[in-house]
Amino acid sequence: MSGLWVLVLLISISSIPAVAAYIWFRIAKYSFTLVEFLFALLAGAAAVFPALLMQTLFPASITASGRGGIFIEIFIRIALTEELSRLLMLFILFLIFRRSELRSQEGISYSAVQHGAAAGLVAGFGFAIIEGAIYGAADTGVLLLRVFTAAPLHGACGSRVGAAAIMFHSSPYLALFRFLAATAIHGIYNFMIIMPGFPSIVAVLIALSALFSSIVSIWNGSKSKGIENTGA
Repeated sequence: MSGLWVLVLLISISSIPAVAAYIWFRIAKYSFTLVEFLFALLAGAAAVFPALLMQTLFPASITASGRGGIFIEIFIRIALTEELSRLLMLFILFLIFRRSELRSQEGISYSAVQHGAAAGLVAGFGFAIIEGAIYGAADTGVLLLRVFTAAPLHGACGSRVGAAAIMFHSSPYLALFRFLAATAIHGIYNFMIIMPGFPSIVAVLIALSALFSSIVSIWNGSKSKGIENTGA
C-alpha cells in the first residue's frame, strides 16, 4: 500500500468520532450546518500546529527535572498548550460565524454557549484526527486505541473550551473555570496514561465520562432553549 493510501486510511479511521458527532447533530436536528461543522473540524485540526510550536519553547531541562518536571510536562507543556491552541482557533472560528443564537429550519434554537460547546466538541475531534494520524503513522497498532480513548478526551476538553470562548466577555470567571477544567481533565488523563502503577482503564473512564457530561450538557442546553417554529 502506497504512502498516500496509508495516510488516507489513517485519517479515515481517526475521523470516526467526528462522523459520529455529525450524525448525532443531524438526528437531533441541531442548528449546526455542514459548513459550520467543517470549519469547526478544520479549526481543531489547525490547533495541532500552534500547540506543537508552543511545546518546542519548553527546554528539556525543565520538563526532565524530578516531580516538578513531570507536572510541567503533563499539565503545562502538553495539556495547557493544547487547550490554549484550541481556544485560539475557536476564537477565530467564532469571529467568522459571529451570531448570538442559531436557529434551524426545524425550529430548534440554542444559546451561543451551547453552540460554542458543540463547536468545541467538533474541534476536539478535529484535533484528534491529526494527532491520531501522526501517532498512527509511527505505530498503526495504537490508532484504534486512540480513536476510542484520546479522541473522546479531546472532544470533552474541546467542548469546555468552546463554551469558555463564548463566555469570556460576559462571564470571564466562569469562562476561566471551564478552560481550567478542560486543562485539568486533559492533564489528569495524561498523568494516568504515562505514570506506572495506574491502570489505563481509569484514564479511559475519565475521558468517556467527561465526554458524556459534555454531550448531556449540549443536549439539555439545546432542548431547554428550544423554540418551536410556528411560522408557515
